[in-house]
Amino acid sequence: MTEDKKTEVIASFKRNGFLRLIGAAIIELSPGHCTIAAGFSDVITQQDGYFHGGAIGAIADVAGGYAAMSLLPLGSDVLSAEYKINFLRPAKGERLLAIGSVLKPGKTLLITRADVFCERGGERTLCAAMQQTIVKAPNAPT
Repeated sequence: MTEDKKTEVIASFKRNGFLRLIGAAIIELSPGHCTIAAGFSDVITQQDGYFHGGAIGAIADVAGGYAAMSLLPLGSDVLSAEYKINFLRPAKGERLLAIGSVLKPGKTLLITRADVFCERGGERTLCAAMQQTIVKAPNAPT
């Protein structure tokens, strides 16, 4: 991945207000792969103190989307066409980690997956698995 492409992906991420709200960050980015982390906050929990499914789905969606964007030409943006997520167990811990990867790159549609882990006491537990279809969109805003 070129430095220009990496800069484009990171700039896109920084424009996302929801990600700022939940304190998410890109912690790894390489061609076809993106890892997003979000630390524990009562802003993204549900009534029992677990990470909220909406926050889990959001970082999974973003990890898959930016994994896809990393493979597209400069000036391309991405939109989620659909995703399916399975919540495997309650997510309680210090941090969520969504690891997104491209399963099948295409010119218009890209298929991705993201595994979401909850970290607690230095251990990772798989709490959700997502598969997604991404649509290539032209002209990423700058």
